[in-house]
Amino acid sequence: MLRAHGVEAIVLRPTMPLPIRNGYATPSTVGPDRLAAACAAHFLAREKNGGRPAPALVVDAGTAITYDIIDASGTFLGGNISPGLAMRFQALHDHTAHLPLVQPSAEEATKALSGIGRTTRSAIIKGVVQGVRMEMEAFVRQTIQDCPDVFVFLTGAIPFHFDDTGKSRIFVADFLVPKGLDIILRHSQQANAL
Repeated sequence: MLRAHGVEAIVLRPTMPLPIRNGYATPSTVGPDRLAAACAAHFLAREKNGGRPAPALVVDAGTAITYDIIDASGTFLGGNISPGLAMRFQALHDHTAHLPLVQPSAEEATKALSGIGRTTRSAIIKGVVQGVRMEMEAFVRQTIQDCPDVFVFLTGAIPFHFDDTGKSRIFVADFLVPKGLDIILRHSQQANAL
């Protein structure tokens, strides 16, 4: 329990009781945001599947892009982590001699989903945005191919829509991390009441 400015806060730690199992090989290294999103996705997948357990994939686009899988039994299996949009723009600037730092607006990022760049700025925006889209689409497509009953939850700053591959199983899930934190808090309170 953490207290600041008269407010008590509970910090999510790997040792807290969770409503899912942490099957990560190094459980203490999983970010609390990933665990919280996984908890929410597990419950949302069950809801979308008519109350029956179902596997879930969380694609969370923030500073980093995380792809996390939770099996139908509620075990967090792990996933992949790659650089987010801002990190990719920064890396192009930092690790090349002459490329500018580009910080596109949301509108520019959305418009960059097709075509080729005709200026250095537009080439960078289109290259990064289209690269992220293709990465996400490929990961989702492969996951659906490997596990056809998986439900996919997209959260964070994803500036595009997916093609029709598995469309009936792909959902935008705003506020997935806060929803998961609420689920964990309620679970923890129930576990401590016993």
